[in-house]
Amino acid sequence: MRYLKEHHRVTYINLFTSGRLNAYLADIDRQAQGLLETLTEQMKRAQGIAELLKGENALEWIGRINNIRACAMESADSEIIYA
Repeated sequence: MRYLKEHHRVTYINLFTSGRLNAYLADIDRQAQGLLETLTEQMKRAQGIAELLKGENALEWIGRINNIRACAMESADSEIIYA
């Protein structure tokens, strides 16, 4: 919503005044979450991160998963929200 307000003011006002803003934002959120999950799984497979690593070295697993999630979130935001 903040991004729309700041960068796409006309779209924000049109959605707000028509009562479709919440539905629009919910749809964008669903799309972003779906892409985030897909990208996260693809990156985990590409880097060979499995549950076995979680049992062997939990700290390394957490660090790598956090890094993957951050990269996936940035990519999903760029593709869905800021596009």
